[in-house]
Amino acid sequence: MPETTDSTDVLIVGGGAVGAAVAYFLRLRDPSIDVTVVERDPTYELASTPRASGGVRRLFSLPENIALSRYSIDFFERFPATMAVDAVPAEIGFHKNWYLFIVPPPHVEQLRRNHDTQRELGCDVVWLEPEELGQRFPSMYTGDLGAAVLSPDDGWLDPYAVLMGFRKKALALGATFLPDHVIGLDRHGSAVRAARLASGRVLRTGQVVNAAGAWAKDVCAMVDVKVPIEPLRRYEHYFECQDPIEPLPYLKDIQRLAFRPEGRGYSGGVPTLAEPRRANFGVDRNYFEDAVWPALAHRFPQFERTKCLNTLPGLYDQNDLDGNVIFGPVAGLENFHLLAGFSGHGLMHAPGCGRAMAELLLTGGFETIDLTRFGWQRIHDGTPLREQGIL
Repeated sequence: MPETTDSTDVLIVGGGAVGAAVAYFLRLRDPSIDVTVVERDPTYELASTPRASGGVRRLFSLPENIALSRYSIDFFERFPATMAVDAVPAEIGFHKNWYLFIVPPPHVEQLRRNHDTQRELGCDVVWLEPEELGQRFPSMYTGDLGAAVLSPDDGWLDPYAVLMGFRKKALALGATFLPDHVIGLDRHGSAVRAARLASGRVLRTGQVVNAAGAWAKDVCAMVDVKVPIEPLRRYEHYFECQDPIEPLPYLKDIQRLAFRPEGRGYSGGVPTLAEPRRANFGVDRNYFEDAVWPALAHRFPQFERTKCLNTLPGLYDQNDLDGNVIFGPVAGLENFHLLAGFSGHGLMHAPGCGRAMAELLLTGGFETIDLTRFGWQRIHDGTPLREQGIL
């Protein structure tokens, strides 16, 4: 195949929600720059975004994550109008039906510290003692719980609709989406000068954003950079209950049980960090019965009679150093920027991180949220910046 050479100001590798958000904010901020998004899976059949749970919440301990959530959730509330194309609203099914974190007695102090930080940063969060929790959710077993925090303004949305909304708006603003595969990056000293594509095309570029999610480490390897990001399989189960339960929020506990209402039933699961690190889309048909069902039935007796009707495997871009995104230039490369390692929070923080990356590329710094601590230095030094409490 003959080689053709083109150029772009910014090349984004990965066209999921995160990459599409970067493209949108770049073109919104500066319509004069060329933005090209290369996505090897244009149908998004195996993309992580459509396989996400769709939860959005402010319940974090790190100020950066709280700030990203506050910005992103406010953005999601305005999403249908903001991302409308040809006067057609970009509906994303945002349900502000609350988030709830529950913890046993040994974890109450950490939950309190997180709650106080969230309050200090302007979040509407409610502290609940076990008795209050039982009054609000009478079906829930609270005998082994020490406290809970409820976030009334949080909830969930349709991940695929968010992805399509960002993509369509970025296209309308003039971004280019290429259905192709980056197979090599040409590095010269401290900069990446071009990308080689599977089609035989070569793209000269001024800036590169690696938003490849679970495949981000493969893109980093093209410039001889090692990152602690690995694909981590997790399941999203859909299950129904034969016995009635009062309306529930998105619930999470320290054992990683996480689920929410979905139609006539519920969607969620119990992700495990013990899962081997690899791109695996197989389904263990025993996992729901072995790991999820016991956790559900313990917390809500009604789930003694439940049935899993569907299991969808997806991939986290798991940052095994500390579970947080790696943001910005890496390993001394001045124009190769990493935006991956979200470990399950990519969709949730796509608007905030998309804007922050656009600011960094266009101005050289942060204007809205300072994400300096999420930069490469902690990876280089091996000093984790971890969330405390429930992940």
